Amino acid sequence: MPLVAALAVLLAPGAAHAAPSESELSKQITEASTKLEKLVEQFNKSTEQAKSVQAQIQQLETSLGPLAHQRDDARQRVAKLAASAYAGSGQLATWNALLGTSSPTDVVERLGTLQQLADTQTTMIESARDAGDKYDEQKSALQTALAKAQEDVAKLAAQKKQIEGDLKKLEAQKKQLYGTSSQTSGRYTGKIPAVSGKAGVAVTYAYNAIGKPYAWGADGPSSYDCSGLTMAAWKAAGVSLYHHAATQYDETARISRSQLAPGDLVFYSDLGHVAIYVGSGKVIHAPTFGESVKLASIDMMTPYGYGRVKS
Repeated sequence: MPLVAALAVLLAPGAAHAAPSESELSKQITEASTKLEKLVEQFNKSTEQAKSVQAQIQQLETSLGPLAHQRDDARQRVAKLAASAYAGSGQLATWNALLGTSSPTDVVERLGTLQQLADTQTTMIESARDAGDKYDEQKSALQTALAKAQEDVAKLAAQKKQIEGDLKKLEAQKKQLYGTSSQTSGRYTGKIPAVSGKAGVAVTYAYNAIGKPYAWGADGPSSYDCSGLTMAAWKAAGVSLYHHAATQYDETARISRSQLAPGDLVFYSDLGHVAIYVGSGKVIHAPTFGESVKLASIDMMTPYGYGRVKS
């Protein structure tokens, strides 16, 4: 059942006479949170793709200027030659006059020179045409990219509205069960394990993020969603990851559970959730709506797989 429909059923006024038990409601909240988190991850993927398109557009805009200048310059040179020939002046007119009054030997020599002039015109014409073709091709690609980006923006706006509406319903569910929509944890005050290299930087970052609130689409420094936290932790170590759990799975090398080391990523919920392994059977993750970044057992959910960041 779609998330919106599921939450509508849960919150429908007509269902008040058959209120679910605490355990049933808790299960429903967990299921709704999981579905909503997957939607958030889809949103993150679309956002990252839109950023990529914008970067491509910027590159295209940078390349269009020189091509347009090259095309216009070649066209102007060809136009000047044409105007000069039409007016009977310039080099063409001079050589035509000489051709009509010179000796046969001079005529042969000057015919070669005329051929060179013709070749020069041809080269300029071809240069103008080639530059124009490249310009038009690049411009067409730019316009297509712009249209796609505008379409993505519209889709993202619709997704954002749906997520915000679903989030309000989920918060109401949590308040009904827990008396509040937020379950926060305090900042970590214990000793951060010493881990060498870039993995150590990522692990330290994750520990320092404990207690900060979950926020969908966020990648710090004040709040995070699951893939935003792992992305930010490794970004602090100078490694770029996509803000999308499933893509992070593709970006990392497959390892077994027995090979896990601090800094590795642990994936859950059919690639709908991701955490960073910090050793001793523990992970740090941004759980879900109304909660904060926390330290948890690696088996808080059944792991889907494990990945080592390529640093």
